[in-house]
Amino acid sequence: MRLPPRPVRRLLDPLLLVVLLAVVVLLPVLVVIAAVLSVRMPGRWRGLRILTLAVVWVTVEWVGILLAFLLWVASGFGWRLRARRFQLAHYALLRLGLSVIARTATWVMRLRLEDDEGSWSPLDDGVPGSTNAMVVLSRHAGPGDSVLLVHTLMNADHLREPRIVLKADLQADPLVDVYLNRLPARFITPNPAPHEHPEDAIAELATGMGAEDALLIFPEGGNFTARRRSRAIATLRRKAMHREADRAERMRNLLPPRPGGVRAALAAAPHADVVFVAHTGLDHLVTVRDVWRELPQDKVLKLRWSFVPAAAVPREEQAQVDWLYSWWADMDTWIADA
Repeated sequence: MRLPPRPVRRLLDPLLLVVLLAVVVLLPVLVVIAAVLSVRMPGRWRGLRILTLAVVWVTVEWVGILLAFLLWVASGFGWRLRARRFQLAHYALLRLGLSVIARTATWVMRLRLEDDEGSWSPLDDGVPGSTNAMVVLSRHAGPGDSVLLVHTLMNADHLREPRIVLKADLQADPLVDVYLNRLPARFITPNPAPHEHPEDAIAELATGMGAEDALLIFPEGGNFTARRRSRAIATLRRKAMHREADRAERMRNLLPPRPGGVRAALAAAPHADVVFVAHTGLDHLVTVRDVWRELPQDKVLKLRWSFVPAAAVPREEQAQVDWLYSWWADMDTWIADA
């Protein structure tokens, strides 16, 4: 999807107000439609649950954009927008918005988040190295996992300031577009043009990370599908990376990780600990149609956090690639058994 230029997107942002007003005016009709559809859908009152979540999401989007505009004015119409206090204000608003969405989703859909037994968690106290900068490497399973992970990392008990690497087309969401273009983040094209250098952008993002920072990367570059898996393995064969292709063929739930961005981040922040995140329950939630049909309800979402101190991270190129693939294979096995 080719996005319009940023100035055009900013002019379109007020359309959120129109959408919200339309939702308010049509809410009685939408409730009746959702109730009727719920009868024909699996689960209990799925249509009404999704409508509730959608109304909250649109409201958070609109309020977030309004507050972002007020911050832009207060910063001297953008002049001091990168100053530390305005960065902290954006993080605080983003934390609040994600908290509302995550809490609403877990309540409305009756979901329970459960850490794998014995799993390390970024919310744990007293874990050796947990106060260092972190590079968080997660499986990719759609926007839902991004919301969940960033919400967890920004939890009020932990207060990490995430630096996020995400797909460029996610800027189609106004709140993501405005806030993450003001905060440390990089939007990456999955198949970059020759003049684009995503590894350099990721290295720049990782440079200077302190104890309060967590760099979040999704090394697969996209959601798992059988077609993408076959294409990724074929690409590895074409590049004569036969060892990696063989290992990718043994993974049934994950795409092979792309090591370039990970290596760039670890080279730019050698002091950072690494956390691998595997989870189940948010797979295949990419489009609105996916959410309508497959959004989980009355379920347990499982997460596993695996902590690797900086001293245990290999630094030689091939050793680091092998290490990354080993962790990915381990995550694939855990997902299959979860």
